[in-house]
Amino acid sequence: MTTAVELQHYVSGTWFQGDGGIITSVNPARPAETVAHGLQAGPADVDRAMASAVAAKHGWARTPAHERGAVLLRTAAILEANSQAWGLELAREEGKTLAEGHGEVLRAAQIFRYYGNDGDREAGAIYASPRRGEKIFVTRKPLGVVGVVTPFNFPIAIPAWKIAPALTYGNTVVWKPASTVPLLAMRLTQSLEQAGLPAGVLNLVIGPGAIGTALVEHPALDGLSFTGSTGVGRTLAAAAAGRGVPIQAEMGGKNAAIVLADADLELAAEQVMLGAFRSTGQKCTATSRLIVADAIADEFLAGLAARAQSLLVGDPADPSTQMGPVVSADARASIQRGIATALDQGAGLLTGGLPYDDPARAEGHFVAPTILELTGARHADVWRDELFGPVLSVRRAASTQEAFDLANDSDFGLSAALFTQDVTLALEGMEELDVGILHVNSESAGADPHVPFGGAKKSGYGPKEQGQSAKEFYTHTTTVYLRGGRPLSGAQS
Repeated sequence: MTTAVELQHYVSGTWFQGDGGIITSVNPARPAETVAHGLQAGPADVDRAMASAVAAKHGWARTPAHERGAVLLRTAAILEANSQAWGLELAREEGKTLAEGHGEVLRAAQIFRYYGNDGDREAGAIYASPRRGEKIFVTRKPLGVVGVVTPFNFPIAIPAWKIAPALTYGNTVVWKPASTVPLLAMRLTQSLEQAGLPAGVLNLVIGPGAIGTALVEHPALDGLSFTGSTGVGRTLAAAAAGRGVPIQAEMGGKNAAIVLADADLELAAEQVMLGAFRSTGQKCTATSRLIVADAIADEFLAGLAARAQSLLVGDPADPSTQMGPVVSADARASIQRGIATALDQGAGLLTGGLPYDDPARAEGHFVAPTILELTGARHADVWRDELFGPVLSVRRAASTQEAFDLANDSDFGLSAALFTQDVTLALEGMEELDVGILHVNSESAGADPHVPFGGAKKSGYGPKEQGQSAKEFYTHTTTVYLRGGRPLSGAQS
């Protein structure tokens, strides 16, 4: 039993206890075990954090890009040095496996390293002027004070891919993490503090959803980056738009994998299983819908179900575990209700579905890897509603076009996976599938820090994240018309 960590907030370079209600982070594999505890931030703490960010923004914006980048590079090194210890804490707090927790901390380091080197990249543009003696420059300036609201499922990687570009482009930040994963938020903040980030440039306030509302309604806010549920995202987007505040929101996904008849079935089965059940399905890019060509459906689904049944589900801190619990009792109950509704609506159960009855897993927030085949009527809530857990719903397709149509049959358009060995069909999928991210012959989940990330349709709002696309949100352009005066008297021609 590891001693629980005392939670604190960070404003103006100082750690302090909150003055709100009690907040407790528990181990979802053993809910009786407290990982961290403390007091929530209150409205006065949000005001202090915003005032701190305002006070620091001019100095940080005027800091040379390479100096800002050096702080991020030192942060990356600190994250790497602590990846084993913090990866274990992540597994205990969020429920990812130990390998995934370690990998996520390293991914955060990779993101900070990418943006830490941004000072070496193009910083603006020069255009020709139609007038003699003049040049036109397009330069970029930071937005100012940026609010960052992040979810539970990637407690250090998602904050990294928001905070790192915000800082490298000269913004100051007020960050509200998900209250279920506050410990990893403290660890990331500590790494930035240790790396020498000036006081006030990053401020951490931990608390309930009301803190996020207070952020978006604060008159000092210059921009908001959000990842989370569609309902909350739309509420925040409406509030921000009403005040003229730019917002970047990454919301829901109901991602499809398509397995065509010519696919490498072993590869497809491996990748679909990883996409559906890695991170316990708690990814916005997780595979939650599967469309299989009729000709190979029986063989493919039998193999996929066998793979799912063989997954070792248990304590995420055990190195042999392949899938851990979902994050909370409420999440588990919601997912089990979704499975029950699907069965009531006529779905066939290929594997999983039932709660665990052994003492170790019954105590924790575990959900079995579940595959449901939808037959008969096309209506099924599980085909459209995001359960955010290890549940995969399946339909068969009689043609490639029907498979593409089924994949597009969603309000969301974050990611998709297409399995085929025919380059013509792959090119057709690129044209037909309306998503922000398309994987060909790999799982639907996955994002690299140097390329754009974000969805189509109702999965995203505002500019894309990561890569150089992040610059489109965290900065605004200034077009400068630079013209000299008359030549000095006596100057040589």
